[in-house]
Amino acid sequence: MTFKETRGLASMTDETQLSWTALGDTRRRPAVVLLHGGPGLPDYLADVAPMVADLAPVYRYDQRGTGRSPWQGRHSLARHVDDLAELLDVWDVPRAVLIGHSYGTDLASRFCLRHADRVAATLLMCGPFVGAWRAAERAERARRMSTAQQERLRELEGLPHRTEEQEAELLTLAWFPDHADPGRRWSWAAQAARRRRPVNWVMNAELGAEGRADPLDEHLAELRACLPARTELLGGAGDPRPVSALESLAHRLALPLTRIEGAGHEPWRERPEAVRAHVRRFVRGAMDAA
Repeated sequence: MTFKETRGLASMTDETQLSWTALGDTRRRPAVVLLHGGPGLPDYLADVAPMVADLAPVYRYDQRGTGRSPWQGRHSLARHVDDLAELLDVWDVPRAVLIGHSYGTDLASRFCLRHADRVAATLLMCGPFVGAWRAAERAERARRMSTAQQERLRELEGLPHRTEEQEAELLTLAWFPDHADPGRRWSWAAQAARRRRPVNWVMNAELGAEGRADPLDEHLAELRACLPARTELLGGAGDPRPVSALESLAHRLALPLTRIEGAGHEPWRERPEAVRAHVRRFVRGAMDAA
């Protein structure tokens, strides 16, 4: 199925230009907005958008400082929340169905904390991860990597400057354990390492530091109160980030959690039909309730 694609540049209040793409009939409401992860990566959710573009228009954008949205300055979570609110104004979308992936789930959650009235529904995919989960993730990543791969990754991370080839190698080593399929995880990561460039490492460091200083863990009671009634969690059972952390979050927020078996951190890549069915059910329900 072919959908109409619309592209544009949106001017923020600080005159930054953000690049966006819409798939489907942009007159329909509510609209779906896909929030990519990173932080510091350009948008990579082009394969998810067509799954529901016949049900609602699907907007994607490169967050400031990534992809076709160049910007230099101090990154803050508040500024990125403001960007999303301003984009909804530009798109004339009073209320949106937010689908966040990885860091995008953190952004969606923080947006709900400040703009609950603008969110019709929220699907949190492979995040947010709260609590003491990082030790388990490090252990699982180490299990999936050889000693030589771990040593090479540390060596590349320690270089003050990297060539294009070294950057691609670093990203491949860092990302291949994200996938559940041992036979295809390397090729998937290598492909992403070529396409999701350049990585804004400054943005990654600044937003990561702010997230650690003001973790979502400390806002869960408030988040539970302001999330829309239609909010769900979706995770890959083979994600090196422990699905038990999502189970704990689901319990604390009183949310349903769907585990996609045989999938890692990008479940639409490894189990596209399962993810498509779930996302379509979710968006159709949000449209019917609007």
